[in-house]
Amino acid sequence: MEVEKFLGEKESSVPMGFAAAADDHMQRGIDLNEQLIGNRHSTYFMRVTGNSMVDASICNGDIVIVDRSIKADNGKVVIAVLDGEMLIRRFEKTLNRMRLIPETARLSPIEVNEFTDCVIWGVVTYVIKNV
Repeated sequence: MEVEKFLGEKESSVPMGFAAAADDHMQRGIDLNEQLIGNRHSTYFMRVTGNSMVDASICNGDIVIVDRSIKADNGKVVIAVLDGEMLIRRFEKTLNRMRLIPETARLSPIEVNEFTDCVIWGVVTYVIKNV
């Protein structure tokens, strides 16, 4: 790499290992809606507050993309409405029980039973972070 570019003498580029793919995207652009949203009518962006999923690299201030049309399966990160409060947790369901599991040692899993007012609102498909 040549450093004189900022002096206006020579132009150079930084090798990144995927130049051909990057060149293609630079010519036509990257549509994040096309890349990240499977079902436009059922997809929402939500900002995370709190650190209940910090061990899954979902932190306070991150934006999650949530698709309401995807079925919640074991191990998926979901948005759940529990007694009127929206939570982000990992979903776990067995034959006779359902749990919402945080990804931090500071919180305990939530056991959901037939007396609990709980709705799985959507499944998290992507996380957008500041770097």
